[in-house]
Amino acid sequence: MDKKDYLDISKASDLKNSKERRLYRFFEIIPAFLSLGTLFGVLIFSWMLPSYVAIFIICFCFYYLFRIFYFSIQQIVGYFRVKSHMKRNWLKELKGKDWKNIYHVIILPTYKEGKEIIEESIETLIESDYPKEKMIVVLAVEARAGKIFEEQANNIAKKYSGKFYKFLVFVHPDNVAGEIGGKGSNTAYAGKEVKEKIIDQLKIPYENILISTFDIDTKIFPQYFACLTWYYLTEKNPEKASYQPVPVYNNNIWSANFFSRVVSTSNTFWQMIQQERAEKLTTYSSHSTPAKVFFEVGYPANVVQDDSRIFWRAYLYYDGNYRVVPIYYLVSMDAVQAKSFWRTALNQYTQQKRWAWGCAEIPYIMFGFLNNKKIAVWHKAGHLFTILDGYWSWATAALLMFLLGWLPILLGGQKFNFTVLSFNLPILTGQIMTVGMTGMFVSAILSTMLLPPVPKTMKWYVRWFKKSTVFVQWVFLPVTLILFGSLPALDAQIRLMLGKYMGFWVTEKIRK
Repeated sequence: MDKKDYLDISKASDLKNSKERRLYRFFEIIPAFLSLGTLFGVLIFSWMLPSYVAIFIICFCFYYLFRIFYFSIQQIVGYFRVKSHMKRNWLKELKGKDWKNIYHVIILPTYKEGKEIIEESIETLIESDYPKEKMIVVLAVEARAGKIFEEQANNIAKKYSGKFYKFLVFVHPDNVAGEIGGKGSNTAYAGKEVKEKIIDQLKIPYENILISTFDIDTKIFPQYFACLTWYYLTEKNPEKASYQPVPVYNNNIWSANFFSRVVSTSNTFWQMIQQERAEKLTTYSSHSTPAKVFFEVGYPANVVQDDSRIFWRAYLYYDGNYRVVPIYYLVSMDAVQAKSFWRTALNQYTQQKRWAWGCAEIPYIMFGFLNNKKIAVWHKAGHLFTILDGYWSWATAALLMFLLGWLPILLGGQKFNFTVLSFNLPILTGQIMTVGMTGMFVSAILSTMLLPPVPKTMKWYVRWFKKSTVFVQWVFLPVTLILFGSLPALDAQIRLMLGKYMGFWVTEKIRK
């Protein structure tokens, strides 16, 4: 198979060869098979072999206790690195380096978001310290959103056209063959348009351009592009890397529901942990890619999980000679918020399911590794273990720790229930989880240190209540991890196993 062919796969049916198609379908089944096999195995063997399951659960709890301590240390280290990076004067750091020729293309894909949300993000670009004459801003509009949103984009372009080197609006056509309508296809189209109509016509060298693909609600802090440029200019072989900042969800954090705050904060800390493990880091949400990679590898237009797929495409395209450079600098986005509590909960679940659809990378990577013989076997094994363990843990860990630990006692029968192991199982697992709560306290403390001030527009008693619930909300972490972690992850994996492929769902964004 040609290299280009397997890079473009989005699902098994894309393959013409029946043998390859069956193999890819087998790979698509693996994530759900591992997760469901674990959960049903614990259920069945709690009845048949309760002693062995009890030992497994105890070992599992100890394993996760170790992970909690390990991740807590990385979380703390990551936090202090972020605080240090946010304080540094990155324009001053750039002195002595040839940085004034570096252009930044910022692609902002939008669907039906309101003018207020779009302009808030653009204003942060204007307020940044990086020279605006080196910024090309692209507002990427979906034709399927309707003429009213195209007109809105053109009005925004008129307002900001003189603020940057270029401010462009491109309208992504609807129902393009081979595409999935969503952020990825919109971004890919905008990238091609800006290349043909601006970059190539002006003959700007690709090595002097970084392309940032942002969610429409992404707000940058003033030194972001200076920091990004510094990393690009000081990195060895910079055109073989993507650049990943740390996302926080602070835009609307004080008006979001408690479970949205817990989910978004947990996501931030997981990303901070991943930053400490750069060899396992992939691109996520808002990130930056060298123009040469963006145009040569091709931004994915046929998948839901475009933010991670661009990394894996590049990794396979360059035969493993590609990486993600962690940038310990923040970008801020919206926590999930809707007009009612229950709609917010539904949107939160749906967003998590869309993120969990990243499990579709597992068959893509497996098939790609089989076809690419140039990547070292140990590198393949390391990446496969990381991604399999990540999605397996996402789907099963919370259920195993908080719900299924009692199954051997409930199903093991009278013979098992009179054993010493049966008596000590709930005591031991409870003690392990109690010690493990230290990780929750670390997250709770650090989360308050990353929060922006409570808006003064809120009444004093509302501000007091919001601050007082910051720690209390973490009590709901176990329930949150199950409802907005394990369940949507299982949902996504089962859909992949059954071939019920997901389309792109746009998270509703509102301002209260």
